[in-house]
Amino acid sequence: MLQALDFIPEPLAHEPLREQVRNFLLDRMAAYPTDVRARSWQGFDADFSRALAARGWVGLTLPKAYGGAELDAFARFVVVEELLCAGAPVAAHWIADRQSGPLILRYGSDAQKAFYLPRICQGQAFFCIGMSEPGAGSDLASVRSRAQRAGDGEGDGWRLNGQKIWTTYAQHSDYMIALVRTSGSPEDRHRGLSQLIIDLTLPGIDIRPIRDLTGSSHFAEVFFNDVHLPADALIGAEGQGWEQVTAELAFERSGPERLYSSLVLLDAWLAWLRERGKRDDAVLLGRLVAELTTLRGLSLAVTGRLAAGHSPVIEAALVKDLGTSFEQSVPLLIADAIGTDGEPPPVLLRRTLEYLCQVAPAFSLRGGTREILRGVIARGLDLR
Repeated sequence: MLQALDFIPEPLAHEPLREQVRNFLLDRMAAYPTDVRARSWQGFDADFSRALAARGWVGLTLPKAYGGAELDAFARFVVVEELLCAGAPVAAHWIADRQSGPLILRYGSDAQKAFYLPRICQGQAFFCIGMSEPGAGSDLASVRSRAQRAGDGEGDGWRLNGQKIWTTYAQHSDYMIALVRTSGSPEDRHRGLSQLIIDLTLPGIDIRPIRDLTGSSHFAEVFFNDVHLPADALIGAEGQGWEQVTAELAFERSGPERLYSSLVLLDAWLAWLRERGKRDDAVLLGRLVAELTTLRGLSLAVTGRLAAGHSPVIEAALVKDLGTSFEQSVPLLIADAIGTDGEPPPVLLRRTLEYLCQVAPAFSLRGGTREILRGVIARGLDLR
């Protein structure tokens, strides 16, 4: 496992790309206030995502034959890093670009690749993830949603029943890739699980947004009541869903979005300190920058493994656990610093801080809870 951490590659070859993205964002994001930019990868803006796609910045790692740029994972790291640092609203294309497209490329049929991948690259197909369920949470092997053959033969399709929860922006998505049981029972754990692509406009699907403490509704619960899916909804081989979903989670857990959720706040606080010429918080600032720099190196190392064609599940879990702990600490530490400052912060800084203090507890939930991830890491290190 730790061989991925023996080097920290830098995406230097893609610095011209970084400059292009940065210039685009300087113009595009100029009117966005800080408290809006703090929402970043929870901000859904289809027009913004299509503007990125028009520049070739969605589906960067996908083959040119499908409309992608056929660049390596470091190119995507550069683009993602700039988007998150600017607080860009990336939620519309995020899942499709980060994991659904690569998953279909790796396990999908030729027909699935030809249909979905060009649409992802054009910003015309938005995906959500159908993993968590009530009573299962991050224990994905316990899912109960079930797809059964709809007829006597494989060509008759599937009949899907069940429920998914904490599904990000299902209400705005075109498709869901869902982990469901196609044989056996929940007691069989990993055996009998498969992944299906679900067209969310099909009859029998009920999507109910969930409003959180901040007033946002980026989560949703999704109900399936005798939903008929075509035979080609199956991704990969039947019963191979666990292998596929663990590979998918490596994409989900390793990226810079596990580090930068609080960065807009950190930048705004630093700007306020500079404006006042205040240096009392230099030690705290140095600590946060040092931790962020180390975590970025870890994330880049995992990106190196992905670029080499590996599936760094354990390493990605480690980065996600450490990264979300950092993200959660930033608003709390800054709140303490502001509380002892003696001078009230600017309105936008205060609103940004209030939002992140409310939403930060969820950082260690999305993408797998901290407890589940530490179990994955412990097993990978032969500690359990």
